[in-house]
Amino acid sequence: MLQLASQPSRPRGYVSRRSLLQIGAPALGLTLPQLLEQEAQGAGSNAGSRKSLIVFWTDGGVSQQDTWDMKPDSPPEYRGMYQPIRTSLPGVVLSERLPGQAEVMEHLSLVRSVHHENGIHAPSSHWMQTGYFGPTLARNAAQKPSFGSVVGRSLGSRRPPMPAYVTIPKSEAFGYQGAVYLGKAWNPFEVGADPNAADFKVPNLTLPSSLTSRSVNSRRELLKHFDTIRRDIDQSGLLEGLDTFKGQALDMVTGDEMRKAFDLTQEPDALRDQYGRHRYGQSALLARRLVEAGARCVNINTGNWDHHDNIEKGLEQHLPPLDQAIAGLITDLVQRNMLNDVIVYCVGEFGRTPRINGHAGRDHWSDCFSILLTGGGIQPGRVVGASEKWGGGVKERLVRPLDLLATIYHVMGIPLNTHYKDASGRPVSIVGEGKPIQELL
Repeated sequence: MLQLASQPSRPRGYVSRRSLLQIGAPALGLTLPQLLEQEAQGAGSNAGSRKSLIVFWTDGGVSQQDTWDMKPDSPPEYRGMYQPIRTSLPGVVLSERLPGQAEVMEHLSLVRSVHHENGIHAPSSHWMQTGYFGPTLARNAAQKPSFGSVVGRSLGSRRPPMPAYVTIPKSEAFGYQGAVYLGKAWNPFEVGADPNAADFKVPNLTLPSSLTSRSVNSRRELLKHFDTIRRDIDQSGLLEGLDTFKGQALDMVTGDEMRKAFDLTQEPDALRDQYGRHRYGQSALLARRLVEAGARCVNINTGNWDHHDNIEKGLEQHLPPLDQAIAGLITDLVQRNMLNDVIVYCVGEFGRTPRINGHAGRDHWSDCFSILLTGGGIQPGRVVGASEKWGGGVKERLVRPLDLLATIYHVMGIPLNTHYKDASGRPVSIVGEGKPIQELL
């Protein structure tokens, strides 16, 4: 039976935009969309699920043949520069540049047969992050909500005022990690800074020097008096629900709970070293802290993997920190008995060509590539699908983007018959024809 999730209901009234600005919302360091966003993320319909999702988004696409799907018996121009190494899962080998993941392989699962039909960054990024083919021109507008926004909208924050959906350090450049027709309230909360920086702090959780917590709390009391203002002053709908949103936005700025969740200095030095003293590692550690504090989806944007030239140089820059971050996160989740409640997903918009090009690089390749998916109830130690002999296409068990998202939604407890209304009011499925990957369930 189709389940149609209703959009947030219209509140009793409105507060004028001018009145809000006079009260001083900009002085709190928060824009109006952010004010609206944070409370709404905590007001989603919590389905009772304990599950959260941590994503490593590898913008540009990781080379599957140099990481998770090596072809050691292929010719040199396909094989690449790395040697395979054994893992803790018998019969499965990984690249020598993934020693950390090799050690925890019994906890991981791989899908080696992901496929879609586009080799351009923008539409492929849209496809992998929404499940649907989208823009055909680079940087064209998003047409469907990201999986992070769907997760946030469907389940809400586990512990308000923590936002349901967070991106570290910020959302990717194409703009496909947003909510689109789900509403701005379900866009991600952007951390806005490098967690590995010595002076790391979250700009949107920092009071301007001219304000104190006491003065902000006084403003909170003043805002209560606006309940008597006529609610029909602003008919644009932009301030819809502001009287609900404003209190929690202030709680985010002035409360200790949010500030503590983002404070990495609370972690032992040894654990921070385990994750790695780099942006990837400290972002992963922050993601673990945020899901502990109530976030549903934390998306770590790791950097550019678009290595058309000298791929070895690019991979030497990115693979070691990514490997350490993933291995550190998995080890930490296991030790905290959290892995069954936290899905870990490493994915990009496509893979790289099986054959190395004339510039010692690999180009875009969507015919067959690999992803890592584990935790949250996903069966560990599984390898789903296989590529052809030299990696050109899918040999067995073709998996499409919507199948990956259907798997994640299913494990998180989101009904797969959920539909949300688009801008025209038409109900749109969150999974379309996608089916969960049964081998992982």
